[in-house]
Amino acid sequence: MLINRDVSKFVYILFIYLLLCNSVAQKIYVELNNTVPCVRLLNATHQIGCQSSISGDTGVIHVLESEADLEWPLSKGPNPPYMVLLESSLFTKSIMMKMKNASSRVAGVVVVPKTSPPEFSPHTTCPNENTGVYTETYDHNLAHCNTTVWNPRGNGLSYEEFDFPVFSLKEDNETEVIKQCYFDHNRVVNGSGLQYPLCAMQLFSHMHAVTDTATCMRRSSMDFSTSPVMVCDPLGGYNVCAFIRPYNSTAFGHKENESVVIAAARLDSKAFFLEDSTGAEGSVSGFVTLLAAAQALCEATQEAPRTRNILFAFFHGEVFDYIGSSRMVYDMKNNMFVIDLDNVHSILEIGQVKTCISINVWTYKCMDIRSNNNESVTNLVKNLQSSTAGLNFSFVETDFSQPLPPSSFQRFLRARAIPGIVLADHQTDFNNRYYESFYDNAAHLNLTYPSNLSPEEQLEFVTDTAKSLTEVATAVARTLFKQAGGNNSQVNKINADPKTVTQMLYGFLVRSNNSWFQVLGSSLRCVFCLSEPNPPQYYVGVAKSSHQANALTYLVQYLLANLTGTATNLTQSQCKKPDELPNESTYLYSYLWVQGMVPPNSTQRESFCVRTAVRLVKAVSPAFDLGDYVSKEYSTWTKSQWKFIKARIFLVASRDLEMLTLGVGVAVLFTSLLVTYFVSTKADVLFSSVREPNNAAY
Repeated sequence: MLINRDVSKFVYILFIYLLLCNSVAQKIYVELNNTVPCVRLLNATHQIGCQSSISGDTGVIHVLESEADLEWPLSKGPNPPYMVLLESSLFTKSIMMKMKNASSRVAGVVVVPKTSPPEFSPHTTCPNENTGVYTETYDHNLAHCNTTVWNPRGNGLSYEEFDFPVFSLKEDNETEVIKQCYFDHNRVVNGSGLQYPLCAMQLFSHMHAVTDTATCMRRSSMDFSTSPVMVCDPLGGYNVCAFIRPYNSTAFGHKENESVVIAAARLDSKAFFLEDSTGAEGSVSGFVTLLAAAQALCEATQEAPRTRNILFAFFHGEVFDYIGSSRMVYDMKNNMFVIDLDNVHSILEIGQVKTCISINVWTYKCMDIRSNNNESVTNLVKNLQSSTAGLNFSFVETDFSQPLPPSSFQRFLRARAIPGIVLADHQTDFNNRYYESFYDNAAHLNLTYPSNLSPEEQLEFVTDTAKSLTEVATAVARTLFKQAGGNNSQVNKINADPKTVTQMLYGFLVRSNNSWFQVLGSSLRCVFCLSEPNPPQYYVGVAKSSHQANALTYLVQYLLANLTGTATNLTQSQCKKPDELPNESTYLYSYLWVQGMVPPNSTQRESFCVRTAVRLVKAVSPAFDLGDYVSKEYSTWTKSQWKFIKARIFLVASRDLEMLTLGVGVAVLFTSLLVTYFVSTKADVLFSSVREPNNAAY
């Protein structure tokens, strides 16, 4: 009983101690909860990105107001290391490299996204140059962008390695708190010395992986514990695919007498801070156009038969050496997909198509010495150009000497000569001034709304951008209809819906948590997709063993299912187990339970089950299935694991005061030890008591 009482006292004292410690920490630190870190990525040859030391990096805050102010943290400042806070206009390659070269005086960098600069692309000048169709062994004159530098604005900042943490702030209030702390304690006025205490910041972003993918994967596999800790994870996710005429999803390999036209677009994008990726022009404009074309084409093909099938393919992970498309090609070559490369008739891919009312969309065709498909390519171009009847733009064919731009189509050509084209809004280098940066957002795509509109009214407002992309989608749908052998008399009846396009642009680039997305989404599986008002993340993410796709993938899956699928009368339980019904088959279709609308004067949604041919297909580089972590054929990108990410500010005392405090503490410690020693040696004298006689009376 006594032991239990002592244990209870100990637990109580420990609880009070921890509570007081937490309370003291809250008084010392101001936590920054809305930050995005630069993290470490690795491939077969090297590592890129940023990290802190294992215990975090601490520095005195310095707000950089111009490039000339760099002199203070890099040389003149008396209190290094410094935590440099800068606005996005100063987030340039030259400034970052100067701080990298003086990293002993720089503890970290914090970026405050503000106004967009005239141009900024942290990507390379030649995206995916080592994994496309042009190599040293084939068309070496076109390899490595020798003919056309596709991204001349690219400064390669995203592919640098920084040995200090770099964070982005997403909350204006936190930015103001930091700046106020700096102005109150750190700002130098008229060259006068700083007065303590100083405002400091601490950043935690220590990465577990180092060197390259082969090293980190080997270290991950060497953990023999029951709960192994992964040092890094392969980048990857899922492609979203849908056939107009579905095939048995369990019957892989070649399909006799089947010919398939592939319509493709990429889903993902990248930025220096991965979670800030938006890719408005880089990816969203393309896949929104393809979604709208799929809707228009599905309505037409239900009435008119086709001689060829059509596959809508939305590839994930394309920024990182074509993860999604290379996976599909690999599966087709190895009979792990429902068709093979021999079944592919032609490919039409939609690239960057930022548009205005009058538009030229340039076509790129592959007509090379390995291929006898020149006639097929020419027919495809003719179908494309004849599909613009009544539309306000034209397709202009590029010169034969022009190479293909970076595109998923290149991965198919790397395996086999297939007729195809890539649609884009540029003839030579990219028009996109913000390629793979966080400035490639809704504003860059000219998504502007009248200031007096509510969010619901903005959702319905048809912007000029939506009108332009609708016309491109109409032309694409008509072209695919012709390629599939549809009746030419039906072509001009095919038109994309501008309202659908404007709703998709709003949902993908302005607010994903909107009423239209909620209607089309699932209350069971995709509710997390719509939990935030902001757009979804366009970074591909990592391939987890849980087989869970990211929010962007689910959104595209459900949108494509609703735009091309069929509403059924199945109940929710039947929708989960449709194989128990005589006329339903999960081998041919997927069944998705959709939330539906809320009728007037009701609080309950009218949910329903959608039968669709949409499937999620694995988009992980074959290099990880093959165990070839130094592959030159496939993507080897991985992302480092970390323990936690944290940022906080606090006031730091002068070094003299810290040393004085330490000295006093040490003195008190030794004094207490001496007193304790003296008391213990004299205990028999100090604590002796006189024994009273046994017969003492009270």
